[in-house]
Amino acid sequence: MSSYELVYIVNPDVLEDGLPNVLDKVSDSIAKAGGNVTEVNQWGRKKLSYPIKKYTEGHYVLTRLEMEPGSVNKLDVTLRSSGDIVRHLLVKV
Repeated sequence: MSSYELVYIVNPDVLEDGLPNVLDKVSDSIAKAGGNVTEVNQWGRKKLSYPIKKYTEGHYVLTRLEMEPGSVNKLDVTLRSSGDIVRHLLVKV
Protein backbone atom coordinates (compact mmCIF):
# COMPACT_ATOMS: atom_id res chain seq x y z
CA MET A 1 0.00 0.00 0.00
CA SER A 2 1.11 3.55 -0.74
CA SER A 3 0.60 6.63 1.42
CA TYR A 4 -1.45 9.54 0.08
CA GLU A 5 -2.60 12.95 1.22
CA LEU A 6 -6.03 14.15 0.15
CA VAL A 7 -6.90 17.82 0.52
CA TYR A 8 -10.45 18.79 -0.35
CA ILE A 9 -12.71 21.80 -0.05
CA VAL A 10 -16.24 21.18 1.20
CA ASN A 11 -19.07 23.29 -0.17
CA PRO A 12 -19.60 26.35 2.09
CA ASP A 13 -23.38 25.74 2.01
CA VAL A 14 -22.78 22.69 4.22
CA LEU A 15 -23.41 23.81 7.79
CA GLU A 16 -21.00 23.04 10.64
CA ASP A 17 -23.48 20.38 11.85
CA GLY A 18 -23.40 18.62 8.46
CA LEU A 19 -19.63 18.66 8.05
CA PRO A 20 -19.03 15.41 10.00
CA ASN A 21 -21.46 13.66 7.62
CA VAL A 22 -19.39 14.75 4.62
CA LEU A 23 -16.18 13.61 6.33
CA ASP A 24 -17.78 10.22 7.02
CA LYS A 25 -18.87 9.92 3.36
CA VAL A 26 -15.32 10.58 2.19
CA SER A 27 -13.91 8.04 4.67
CA ASP A 28 -16.49 5.49 3.49
CA SER A 29 -15.51 6.15 -0.13
CA ILE A 30 -11.87 5.54 0.75
CA ALA A 31 -12.77 2.30 2.53
CA LYS A 32 -14.88 1.13 -0.45
CA ALA A 33 -11.91 1.79 -2.74
CA GLY A 34 -9.79 -0.50 -0.56
CA GLY A 35 -7.92 2.08 1.48
CA ASN A 36 -7.81 3.11 5.10
CA VAL A 37 -7.73 6.57 6.67
CA THR A 38 -4.85 7.26 9.05
CA GLU A 39 -5.54 10.90 9.94
CA VAL A 40 -8.15 13.62 9.34
CA ASN A 41 -7.31 17.29 9.92
CA GLN A 42 -9.95 19.99 9.60
CA TRP A 43 -8.40 23.33 8.69
CA GLY A 44 -11.66 25.22 9.04
CA ARG A 45 -13.56 27.61 6.83
CA LYS A 46 -11.26 29.79 4.72
CA LYS A 47 -11.55 32.27 1.90
CA LEU A 48 -10.60 30.85 -1.51
CA SER A 49 -7.90 32.56 -3.57
CA TYR A 50 -10.27 32.67 -6.54
CA PRO A 51 -13.93 31.71 -7.01
CA ILE A 52 -14.58 28.02 -7.67
CA LYS A 53 -18.08 27.18 -8.92
CA LYS A 54 -19.13 30.69 -7.78
CA TYR A 55 -18.04 30.00 -4.19
CA THR A 56 -15.61 32.32 -2.43
CA GLU A 57 -15.20 30.27 0.78
CA GLY A 58 -14.97 26.62 1.74
CA HIS A 59 -14.18 24.17 4.53
CA TYR A 60 -10.66 22.80 4.02
CA VAL A 61 -9.90 19.22 5.11
CA LEU A 62 -6.65 17.21 4.96
CA THR A 63 -6.91 13.42 5.05
CA ARG A 64 -3.93 11.09 5.15
CA LEU A 65 -4.63 7.60 3.84
CA GLU A 66 -3.11 4.38 2.60
CA MET A 67 -4.37 2.67 -0.52
CA GLU A 68 -3.34 0.54 -3.45
CA PRO A 69 -2.25 2.67 -6.44
CA GLY A 70 -4.77 0.95 -8.71
CA SER A 71 -7.70 2.16 -6.60
CA VAL A 72 -6.86 5.86 -6.84
CA ASN A 73 -8.90 6.39 -10.01
CA LYS A 74 -11.99 4.87 -8.37
CA LEU A 75 -11.68 7.29 -5.45
CA ASP A 76 -11.08 10.22 -7.80
CA VAL A 77 -14.30 9.49 -9.70
CA THR A 78 -16.27 9.25 -6.46
CA LEU A 79 -14.93 12.59 -5.21
CA ARG A 80 -15.64 14.33 -8.53
CA SER A 81 -19.26 13.15 -8.51
CA SER A 82 -19.88 14.36 -4.95
CA GLY A 83 -21.91 17.55 -4.77
CA ASP A 84 -20.51 18.43 -1.36
CA ILE A 85 -16.88 18.64 -2.50
CA VAL A 86 -15.94 21.71 -4.52
CA ARG A 87 -12.33 20.74 -5.30
CA HIS A 88 -9.89 18.01 -4.27
CA LEU A 89 -6.25 17.09 -4.69
CA LEU A 90 -4.82 13.62 -4.06
CA VAL A 91 -1.02 13.39 -3.84
CA LYS A 92 1.24 10.39 -3.24
CA VAL A 93 3.57 10.99 -0.29
